[in-house]
Amino acid sequence: MGNGKFAARKLKRDAKDNRWHDTVYARRQLGLDVKSDPLEGAPQGRGIVLEKVGVEAKQPNSAIRKCVRVQLIKNGRQVTAFAVGDGAINFIDEHDEVEIEGIGGRLGRSMGDIPGVRFVVTKVNNVSLSEMVIGRKEKPRR
Repeated sequence: MGNGKFAARKLKRDAKDNRWHDTVYARRQLGLDVKSDPLEGAPQGRGIVLEKVGVEAKQPNSAIRKCVRVQLIKNGRQVTAFAVGDGAINFIDEHDEVEIEGIGGRLGRSMGDIPGVRFVVTKVNNVSLSEMVIGRKEKPRR
């Protein structure tokens, strides 16, 4: 008669054990995404521009995407960030302080035809890059 109680308990235990076969569960429990993320789970991060680089687009597109190498202030890691907008790279100079955020690919990966670039530049010296591109604001002189 009391067999149902033990069966339910066994099912629950088995379900808990089998959770670790779920990749999403295991990665979340071990904190792998946060550990490997240069921003350490934060939505944005600040950094210093080290150099401007051109990244070639993946096939079938043919373009040089204008990006910058950024050294993050919080942990010293270097990442590549895309400068969005026509002529946006001209507003960014070496040693400028920029704010970056994720580019929006699934699982925090790169997006579109830009290989290995996982971040976009949102601000330069605390002024919105998109505002500078459309001509609404000027870049402050430091």
